[in-house]
Amino acid sequence: MGDRGAPGDVNSNVLVARSTGDAQLDKAVWQWLSWDKNQKTKEQIESLLQNGKHKELRDRLCCRLTFGTAGLRSAMGAGFCYINDLTVIQSTQGIYKYLERNFSDFKQRGFVVGYDTRGQVTSNCSSKKLAKLTAAVLLAKDVLVYFFSTYVPTPFVPYAVQQLGAVAGVMITASHNRKEDNGYKVYWENGAQITSPHDKEIIKCIEECVEPWNGSWNENLVDTSPLRQDPLKKICDSYMEDLTKICYHRELNMQTSLKFVHTSFHGVGHDYVQMAFKAFGFQPPIPVPEQKDPDPDFSTVKCPNPEEGESVLELSLRLAEKEDAKVVVATDPDADRLAVAEQQENGCWKVFTGNELAALFGWWMFSCWKENCSQDADVRNVYMLATTVSSKILRAIALKEGFHFEETLPGFKWIGSRVKNLLDSGKEVLFAFEESIGFMCGTSVLDKDGVSAAVVIAEMATYLQGQSLTLAQKLVDIYETYGYHISKTSYFLCYDPPTIKRIFERLRNFDGPQSYPKCCGIYNILHVRDVTTGYDSSQLNKKSVLPVSKSSQMITFTFQSGCVATLRTSGTEPKIKYYAEMCALPGHSERSVLEEELQKLIEALIETCLEPAKNGLTWRSA
Repeated sequence: MGDRGAPGDVNSNVLVARSTGDAQLDKAVWQWLSWDKNQKTKEQIESLLQNGKHKELRDRLCCRLTFGTAGLRSAMGAGFCYINDLTVIQSTQGIYKYLERNFSDFKQRGFVVGYDTRGQVTSNCSSKKLAKLTAAVLLAKDVLVYFFSTYVPTPFVPYAVQQLGAVAGVMITASHNRKEDNGYKVYWENGAQITSPHDKEIIKCIEECVEPWNGSWNENLVDTSPLRQDPLKKICDSYMEDLTKICYHRELNMQTSLKFVHTSFHGVGHDYVQMAFKAFGFQPPIPVPEQKDPDPDFSTVKCPNPEEGESVLELSLRLAEKEDAKVVVATDPDADRLAVAEQQENGCWKVFTGNELAALFGWWMFSCWKENCSQDADVRNVYMLATTVSSKILRAIALKEGFHFEETLPGFKWIGSRVKNLLDSGKEVLFAFEESIGFMCGTSVLDKDGVSAAVVIAEMATYLQGQSLTLAQKLVDIYETYGYHISKTSYFLCYDPPTIKRIFERLRNFDGPQSYPKCCGIYNILHVRDVTTGYDSSQLNKKSVLPVSKSSQMITFTFQSGCVATLRTSGTEPKIKYYAEMCALPGHSERSVLEEELQKLIEALIETCLEPAKNGLTWRSA
């Protein structure tokens, strides 16, 4: 946390009198009280000190935020491992230092800052305020800053970085996390989220300059500095124009009788999804009035994550029934992910999983490419990508159709970087996804994008209606053509990091040192891949082809039955996730048989590997 002396504006006698008896903690308290100018968070630390809450002080002040799969993310509140005014200033100072070292033209090319609509009254903390402080640090150092004048979808920041030629950008968001959280997502000049080694180097730079510089607290600089530009109109217009590159049936869209309902989950999506539908020639989707406007409390849902399915889509499904709309599209609060539901002939709703939507998007994007490509276009130059815990359905489509399919580590930061490399080497990338309802249609944005995905699924549904098909019927058709891929993804909650570590270490030393399970119940394991350690039993040299990722836990089991199952920790939430999929060849196995077999295997996997009762894990449904 830096090596600074006693602060001038804090009564050091009082602090000495309240010493915790721990030199490291005393120093951390001292630093916090001298540096933090947010009265609410300063009072939180003072109160803990006065009440002798030394353990909580240690938890809050003696560790620092680290980059996960989506940048820095934590609860809002006081402390060096929370998201607050001071930690955002420190993070931005570190980024300034790192960018200054790497780009001689950093100040001229500039930096993009966007934000969502999160906030917490008790900490006087909001995404907009944190964004203003991010901008202030840079403006005070004479950096050109593109600061959006209002909230924007997360994909607008990576899009703006590329469009404006900026060296980097930050989006203040915690996406679909609980209302208490916020985050700091960093994009590099290539328009993709930062990956290693940038993240580690930035953390080092943050630790070198933790004391706020002169001007870093001046959030009014965004209103007064001539170096601040508002990119909103330019980026919005350009984004909507680029979106039409993946619009293939505008005439059909203009004439369709199909109606859509859209919910923005109390976040940023409403205005932008309305504009996207207009760009495709559609009538605007019907908004869910109670969820249309930003609300940092997410007051109509138990959690603001559309991935949770029907339970959180209740208001939009009821509105759709009332309006006779057959398709519901739901963007998460920062509009980078998309959930879709379709009313079936029996009146029930089918909420598609991320893997099912990917099968539809993959089929659609390839079909549209095939119909519209030039005569000399080479299918071998075409790529689709997915994270390794996602369905292998794109691999099956690629094998049959002749294009390339690649896998990356979990997290769109890996997809974005790989897509940029492919584009730079002259390849054409049509689609990429992660199973947690993150989709990238086209390559205007090198990150997941719920706005574009919403309007593409609307066009797909419109086209299929003309063929007398629903999305659900087309999905069955895709599986019949390319082979059934039945997957199940869920999670357990675990708020105790040592327990999580113990679970995974047990799997690495199952029947003795450095030995993994050989079976789960009656299901024999053929291969094990451990990306945390870099081990892969299926490779001749026993080394994982995917990069080692020591900062998170992830072990994949390939069973003799053909099932692939992965256990991993979440990069953004206190979860142990599991992913399992049965893949069948075209014409082999009935869906119901595969589903039954998968369920039995998952039960054996959970009991053998996770031991939920023994480890006090909380099931998702609870």
